Order: sequence, then structure tokens, then C-alpha cells
Amino acid sequence: MKLDILAISAHPDDIELSCSGTLIAHEAMGYKTGILDLTEGEMSTRGTTEIRQKESAEASKIMGLYMRENLGLPDAKFDVSFENQLRVIKVLRKFRPEIILANAFYDRHPDHVRAAKLIEESVFKSGLIKIETKDSKVSQSPWRPKRVYNYIQSVSLEPDFICDISAHMEQKMAAIRVFKSQFFDPNSNEPDTYISNAEFLTLIEARSREWGHRVGVSFGEGFVNRQLLGVNNLFNLI
Repeated sequence: MKLDILAISAHPDDIELSCSGTLIAHEAMGYKTGILDLTEGEMSTRGTTEIRQKESAEASKIMGLYMRENLGLPDAKFDVSFENQLRVIKVLRKFRPEIILANAFYDRHPDHVRAAKLIEESVFKSGLIKIETKDSKVSQSPWRPKRVYNYIQSVSLEPDFICDISAHMEQKMAAIRVFKSQFFDPNSNEPDTYISNAEFLTLIEARSREWGHRVGVSFGEGFVNRQLLGVNNLFNLI
């Protein structure tokens, strides 16, 4: 059941838009990856939870995920309570990921900001031995992932590092386009939103192209990091 990388998001499609290329790239290298969506996105202007569930399942297949779960927290209403932290902790202790990819601490959507804080607190407390949790009535052992990296979403933050996704950009865009309920559809009669206009996906591709250019590759995804990064081999950096 152990994962190498677990990406956690406030809503289904957050990961696809922000760091799916990174997950796909690491899956291709043999790492086990997964996604935990905190909510079902039920407050979204377009689509339904049933549609979003089907879209998430299809996108997960495209990305080659080892697992994807939804915590079912209330969209636009969840808080950083200890009760919600325990729910995240149970998932962390179940899958024991080494690396967490999380929402950014500053972004357009308030849910993204709250999710970042909820994830931060949960990751730390998941390592505390005196916080007890159970999975299927079996006690879980403490587990604290080694690193948390925050992916960049709506607000164009300056990345601390960029992951090369050049070989996987088409797969990333395919996973995004699965969410037809949320993005541009000339045949849709639903209200327009911030992400449903025709230029939005062009922006996603352009940003990946810009980040890639900054590190000498075709496409990239940017991350911010609240801890200093250390290396023991300069040739691991590009």
C-alpha cells in the first residue's frame, strides 16, 4: 500500500491542472503515485459530483495512478479542525508517502489556501506517536512524509524549482481535458466560469512552456517550498 508521492488537492482537477505532469513523469520512472482529493467539488458552478467522479476516474487512468481517494469534506466549507486533520492523517499513515504535493499557501481560491494549511498540520501531526488513529479497527503507526512541495495554481508565484515534464505534456493535457464539465465546451449551456473560457487551457500550456524554457527544457511545472533544499550531488540538478 506504500506510495512514493501523494498529491493532495482541495478539488478534483486541481492536481491535473497543476502537477499532473510531475506525477506522470515519476510514474514513468517507476515510482508509485496517488491523489487525495479533499472535496468532491460540489460547489462548482458547472457539472455535478457524479460527473466529476467519472472524470476523476478517467483522468486517474490516464495518469497511471496507484490510488485515488476522496475525503468528502464539504466544498467551500471545510476548515482546518483537528477532526479534519485526523481524516488526512489516516490516509497518510495508510499509504506512507515519502513526498507530498499540496495546494499553495497563496492563491485565488480560499479553499486552496485552507487546504495548504490543513495538509501542513496533518503532515506534522501524522508523525506524533501520541496521536492515535485506526484503519479498519487496526491501530496505525505514526508516519511523517519527508517533504511537502506546494504546486502553483491560479496565482503565478515565483517557483523555487521546476520539474521537467517535457515527455509527458500531451498526457497531462489529456488528463485535464477529461474534465469536460469544467473547461471550455462550445456545446455547453452552463454558465461561464473563470476556467471555462476558451483561452484557459492555452494559458496552462503557455505557463508550462515558459517554466520549461527557464530551465532549458520544453515544458515544466513549478513548485514553491517552505524548507531549504539540500543536495549531495550537483549533477542531480539541471
